Amino acid sequence: MQIKTRAIVLNSVKFGESQRIVDFLTEQSGRLSFICRQPKSARSRVRKSFFQPMTVVEITFDYRQRVRLQHIKEESIALPFASIPFEPYKLSISLFLAEFLYYATRSEQADLPLFNYVVNSLAWLDGAHKSFSNFHLVFMMRLSRFLGFYPNLDGYQEGDFFDLRNSIFTPEPPLHADFLCPDEAAKISLLMRMNYETMHLFAMSRAERNRCIELITAYYRLHLPNFPELKSLSVVRELFS
Repeated sequence: MQIKTRAIVLNSVKFGESQRIVDFLTEQSGRLSFICRQPKSARSRVRKSFFQPMTVVEITFDYRQRVRLQHIKEESIALPFASIPFEPYKLSISLFLAEFLYYATRSEQADLPLFNYVVNSLAWLDGAHKSFSNFHLVFMMRLSRFLGFYPNLDGYQEGDFFDLRNSIFTPEPPLHADFLCPDEAAKISLLMRMNYETMHLFAMSRAERNRCIELITAYYRLHLPNFPELKSLSVVRELFS
């Protein structure tokens, strides 16, 4: 069955002398992996740029259900970026989020709202001229809504604990060790009130931002099996002093 779909590159690794294995989050089929030929030619250099993490492409392929690695017939850029590949801060954020999505969506089936959320978020980041230092925090927090474990803010009161397992705020600590004390529970509440348009109103130091990253990734590890420590975390921790 031939499929034409938009797809977001999550990971790309060299395989042999002239091939790459590329992992995509696709609009129509969810997560898929492809093996792509990359001969040594002028066109191959252009084609390699199509497979940089978080690039949004349109691909055509013959889907084979029992084949682990699909084969692309045609590809083109679906969302040209004007700034992300050329601005170090934006590029570092996008590479971090590509690794984050690679693990957060490993078993993801087709989910149009989730796919559109990622594409629209990338378009916002590409067009932002300033005030995007909290972008990755908002992105990760709001992605949990599509994955089924977005925190329930109903009834939150200052001084509440946050139950990481059950994604709820509670006036008393739960009967297990996976919870946040009131000061850090308040950080989760703060993140949930942010969006891309208002996040510049919430000033954070680099230390506070890095602690939020730690809390969010710990939260994901509780809810997603085998969610690892992220290799690119050390890079994003150094951003935005």
